[in-house]
Amino acid sequence: MKKVKLEILGLSPSPSQQGSFALILGEEMGNRRLPIIIGVFEAQAIAVQMEAIAPNRPMTHDLFKSFANALKFTVKEVVISDLREGIFFAKILCGDSLSDVEVDARPSDAIAIALRFDAPIYIADHILEEAGIVNAPNEDDLLSEDVSEEADSRKMSFSDQIRGMSTEKLQKMLEEALQNEEYEKAAQLRDELGRRN
Repeated sequence: MKKVKLEILGLSPSPSQQGSFALILGEEMGNRRLPIIIGVFEAQAIAVQMEAIAPNRPMTHDLFKSFANALKFTVKEVVISDLREGIFFAKILCGDSLSDVEVDARPSDAIAIALRFDAPIYIADHILEEAGIVNAPNEDDLLSEDVSEEADSRKMSFSDQIRGMSTEKLQKMLEEALQNEEYEKAAQLRDELGRRN
């Protein structure tokens, strides 16, 4: 399996899903981005480690690290390994000096753990190819605000509104969403384009 190394680009509240956050990952040596919607607790676990905040009591991922240290094993890498029906899956590669073991995990938990072990984060290239969004900063802007206003006036959700649009228009809207760093909107556009392929 060909792997691509990722870095965390940002973490922000999801404007369309109450109580959710958008975790933005980007390929280290390229311009593809991968937005993943995660829960508030997973976002907190990632943010605490990114900001080097020491909580009063250990969080679950800190407990995992203490447990690993006590048993003398470490996390070597995390891989987002699969995408099924819009859901990402991950594996944590951990081990000691004698053997390695792969453990299944949600990507948000795997990333929170990778941060605590300073382990690299990877994604299978075919998944990034399928679900990634190419950041094209120099493309012309399009009418995404007009589309949002139309959706409001018809009382339709954004995803309902884009279903009736042409693939070309969706692609241009996707490029504009990336330029404006509207990763939640970009993820919805990417998913709609993916359904058509």
